[in-house]
Amino acid sequence: MLVSEATSPARSQNIVHIFDELSDCICRVADMADFLRVSHPSKVYRSAAEETCVKLSGLVEKLNTNIDIHAALKKVLQEGDVIPTDARDRRVAELFMFDFEQSGIHLPEEKRKKFVKLNENIILLGNYFMEGTHAAVAVEKSNLPEHVHHCFNIHGDNITVTGLFPEHYDEFVREAAYRIFLYPHPHQEDLLRSFLMERHKLAQLVDFPTFAQRALRGTMAGSAENVMNFLTTLADNIKESAQKDYNIMLAMKLYESGNNKAIMPWDPPYYSAVRRQEECNVKSNEVAPYFSLGCCMDGLSNLFYQLYDITLQPVRLEKGETWSYDVYKLAVVHGTEGIIGYIYCDFYERADKPNQDCHFTIQGGREINDSSYQLPIVVLQLNFPPPQTSVPSLLTPGMVENLFHEFGHAMHSMLGRTKYQHVTGTRCPTDFAEVPSVLMEYFATDPRVLSTFARHYQTGEPLPEKAIRNICQSKKVFAASEMQAQVFQAILDQVYHSHPQEGKSTTDILADVQNKYHGIPYVAGTAWQLRFSHLVGYGAKYYSYLMARAVASRIWHQCFKEDPFNRTMGEKYRREMLCHGGEIHPSALVEGLLNEKPTVEKFVQSLLDDIVSS
Repeated sequence: MLVSEATSPARSQNIVHIFDELSDCICRVADMADFLRVSHPSKVYRSAAEETCVKLSGLVEKLNTNIDIHAALKKVLQEGDVIPTDARDRRVAELFMFDFEQSGIHLPEEKRKKFVKLNENIILLGNYFMEGTHAAVAVEKSNLPEHVHHCFNIHGDNITVTGLFPEHYDEFVREAAYRIFLYPHPHQEDLLRSFLMERHKLAQLVDFPTFAQRALRGTMAGSAENVMNFLTTLADNIKESAQKDYNIMLAMKLYESGNNKAIMPWDPPYYSAVRRQEECNVKSNEVAPYFSLGCCMDGLSNLFYQLYDITLQPVRLEKGETWSYDVYKLAVVHGTEGIIGYIYCDFYERADKPNQDCHFTIQGGREINDSSYQLPIVVLQLNFPPPQTSVPSLLTPGMVENLFHEFGHAMHSMLGRTKYQHVTGTRCPTDFAEVPSVLMEYFATDPRVLSTFARHYQTGEPLPEKAIRNICQSKKVFAASEMQAQVFQAILDQVYHSHPQEGKSTTDILADVQNKYHGIPYVAGTAWQLRFSHLVGYGAKYYSYLMARAVASRIWHQCFKEDPFNRTMGEKYRREMLCHGGEIHPSALVEGLLNEKPTVEKFVQSLLDDIVSS
């Protein structure tokens, strides 16, 4: 019906409204199915959801190659609509057109067929590569000394290494796991090279010089050149601070083992953990009783009330409403606007549950014809220890930070009040979508915020102020070297998605990039990139977290550093940024909130200032 209306000369709605209604019609099924296929505890449900996703993918592909509705949209963009439109309509119409062009609809028939084939190949190769990133590696027991055999899984005459051992106290174990797990696998190398080449061919087919240029169109960064300028400038400016971190690690290594030759790639996570423990001066299991999930949720609700006049209120569940007995539902309630959305909280570990923290959109917010608003619905999925008979779920400081991060995404969805669901909440460029969640990490590591809810679950005794400050300070340990590693990974992602380098393997490229941009040289005989699963999901956008952190830092320092509970600033942040989703270009939103034009120099300086303050 909607497709017919979109192409009808007698339609009564503007074309963007019809397209958004069509998108909403599909997304309300597709988004739920996409969540259930990975998170539902029942294999039957997961299988049914997977089947639904496949069917809907075919439907979407059919719509994305529908020449009639494409022509109708193109005519509106060129000549104007028969129904009055505004700037928001124009922006969303252009985004829908970009989606069409991403699917190659503007290509001649033969090229369009080639596009579809390339896209299919990319999906298959990406899936196979992803599987390989988690594959265990088996070696003969005789390759390792007997005293470390117990550290690994033993199967007959073989030892199986299932991952890195980044925080193991024994350097030999860390090194062995690193060299074995990251040993170059020829098939995985072939998959990655083919995957990157198919992406490059697809980008060129739709008139982009590289896949990075295609992926970065419309983002806050704007272009691959801007991203590389940001990353290389940051790399140059952070080098000295990162080296100071490595010098401290080397001194720690000398003191602990007598080895002062060099810091190796398997060392930083371990020495960071040791240093963090020293800075914190208290063990995680000793502070966890002060961070019960209930206290943390009270802290979040209080923070949102102070900033936005919002509270989180439990909702009674209908029978069969959730996928697991331990999921609960929150209404997000504004003091004068009433209920503005719902959050399903899937917080506890369970068998077969993905071990990753995620925000899922189930229903996007949008204006409806009768002047009402379709409320946003999201799921927050985390992996906290479940409560026991007499002990609630107790969180480590890292878990508290993850909770705040994911609620940053949720509030972006809840506070969005866009005309169209296609651009609501987190439906915006990746480098901007991470800003609200990263900003919440600043609140989670501020002693004034933690002191409002860090109380012992049994006695109600507050966590001592010194302990809170130590916890917050420990989060900043070796910040420069950690950021340098992120910069290196982001640059590698950009290089892989730029022009192909003939005659070089992906491992050759890794070695070149690591030796140029990382303070720890490449280790021969390893291939870290063959375990870098984010190459598939992020594809030229791995820089996003760093750029989002730069923007979040500027927002924090300008709006909330003096007073993290400032209602005036909270309302301004909601009004100028959160409520718009992707309806306005992210650069314009940042400029509007901060009253300054975003530049690479300002972004880099914000990240450097954070490191200096740590």
